[in-house]
Amino acid sequence: MTPGGAGVVPQHPDPADVLARHLRARATEFLRALRLHRGAAAPEDSAEAARALRRAARRISAALYTFQPVLDPAWSQTLGPELAWVSGTLSQEDACATRLTRLLEALHRLSGPAAPTAPAAGARPAPRTPGAPAPADGAPPDAPRPATPVPGAPAPARAARATGAPPATARRTPTATVTATVPAPGDRRADDRRAEDEPGAVAGRLRAEDVARTPGHSPRPEGRSGAGGGRAPLAVGAAKAGALLERQLTLARTRAHSAALQALGSARFHAVADQVAVLASEVPLTTTAGGVDLRPPADTARERLVAAVAALPLVTAGSPYNAEALMHGLSPDPAPHPQDAPWHQVRLLLRLHRYAQEVLDPAAGDDPRLRAAGEALDRHRDAAEAAAAAAQAARTPRIAPATAYALGVLHAGQRHEVEAARYAFQRAWQKPPAGTP
Repeated sequence: MTPGGAGVVPQHPDPADVLARHLRARATEFLRALRLHRGAAAPEDSAEAARALRRAARRISAALYTFQPVLDPAWSQTLGPELAWVSGTLSQEDACATRLTRLLEALHRLSGPAAPTAPAAGARPAPRTPGAPAPADGAPPDAPRPATPVPGAPAPARAARATGAPPATARRTPTATVTATVPAPGDRRADDRRAEDEPGAVAGRLRAEDVARTPGHSPRPEGRSGAGGGRAPLAVGAAKAGALLERQLTLARTRAHSAALQALGSARFHAVADQVAVLASEVPLTTTAGGVDLRPPADTARERLVAAVAALPLVTAGSPYNAEALMHGLSPDPAPHPQDAPWHQVRLLLRLHRYAQEVLDPAAGDDPRLRAAGEALDRHRDAAEAAAAAAQAARTPRIAPATAYALGVLHAGQRHEVEAARYAFQRAWQKPPAGTP
């Protein structure tokens, strides 16, 4: 080296060391998130720690899959599927909560704008005309008062006995009437309604009906099937559909939470955590990993993504309101839409491509074009799963026609969201990559 530092040859880091540092950093994030999850005192902290666990597990699994030629094959082929199991198990609870929120918000959006609010019960009365005498009893001017008898006029009771007519108070029409319909024996509509008279369904129906009938009704909190936060009150069918979805998805979320807790306490997960702990200190590379170029495996991931995108109907997706996503909407097959599977596969391949770019260059994984395409495919996945949940709820036996109709409208709305997400992905993918002149 010459004086002053002239003639220093820049040294490029070994690609194997770059991959090893990336894997060690992700393994450290996994162990830190696991420690936070075990010591979480609030459900929000536990959920955030579970999301961090999923993020770290996805990135480790993707690196093991993409750069498998550089790693020990027996070790990488064993740990990769186990990390995918951890990520998939922990994602189910969050997916159920997101799906329920999405469907309830869609129900309110499809029900129209919120009705104008009535004045509050303690509103200030209208001002009295200046110069008008105040009432002697001190009551407000608009308060009801008993009629003042006219001197010389017969009392109501004596007038009624004289003329044979009932008193005026008996002839007065009531201002409010409460009616109740009791179905006749053998009424088939009553039998159809019994399907929804389960724990939670009756309460949801009564709350929905009271919204429009009870004065001064206090709205339910955000995220529920009642009116609230400036939302319009739901019709009876939409309210029953919201109660049915809330019951089904809450049950699914509870089961997913129990499955996640059971998985985190199992011997299988402890074995995975032990392997990740070893990875945080030592990465098992192949004997020929020194000097290996990491760009060919990353290019392979990009080529798989490009081939999968080329198989998509992007020409149709680029035409707005093409109604392609509504095809097979009335199919009796409860399986997911077959046309959604290629889009879900592209979403997974796009994630592998982004994670491979993060290994080569941490800033390359935050490409705006790839990020916009990934967000569009995430919306596509969420809308497709929400539509499937609405269709599953509509298959509930013996639900009311109004409930089935509301679920059908909700399903169609989510399939339109699928179509809009495909259109957004097509526009994002057609943009030139970052750094292209």
